[in-house]
Amino acid sequence: MAPLTVDIWSDVVCPWCYIGKRRFEAALERFEHRDEVRVTWHSFELDPHAPPATDRPAAERLAEKYGMSLEQARAMHAQITALAAEEGLEYHLERSRGGNTFDAHRLIQLAAERGVQDAVKEALMRAYFTDGEPIADREALVRVAQAAGLDGEEARAVLAGDDYAEAVREDERVASQIGIQGVPFFVLDRRYGVSGAQPAEVLAQALEKAWAERGLAAA
Repeated sequence: MAPLTVDIWSDVVCPWCYIGKRRFEAALERFEHRDEVRVTWHSFELDPHAPPATDRPAAERLAEKYGMSLEQARAMHAQITALAAEEGLEYHLERSRGGNTFDAHRLIQLAAERGVQDAVKEALMRAYFTDGEPIADREALVRVAQAAGLDGEEARAVLAGDDYAEAVREDERVASQIGIQGVPFFVLDRRYGVSGAQPAEVLAQALEKAWAERGLAAA
């Protein structure tokens, strides 16, 4: 039987996406058929019109985006930092360096072809949320991706051109077609959608349901 597919749309600067990644990993760990699951990460830009880079503090950007006070934005950051810590993640949003994530997604597409997609996705999220790396800086992206298993020169060559740009846009077109408005968004077995960073228990139940129903369909 073919692997159970799990397609996940997310952005590398989405705090809930990193939390969702950890929760999904916990769900997969307890899933009896985890060795027969194939996970693919798909591109989704929270802000496709973001500038190449910005030095504005993350709290200021959040406050402006949602029309809230700086104090409210900082409180939201503190809350999500605490939630991330519950999943074993170390967020330092006060030093995050935002910007356009299109190039990061192109490297994740390359990583899929090289068999290191999950490692590169993980490394880029950690670079942004924990290490304060500039997510739109190409040399930083190459350095992070190389440490995660990509060939540095190949990654640099990809970013110098427009390779994988169409793959990113195709992912985003599919997201629009199936009605994805927020991330993370999980599609199991190309049939079942789960929206948001749901608890590991919910994601585990979704895996069990998808597995059981594909077994019935094959019977």
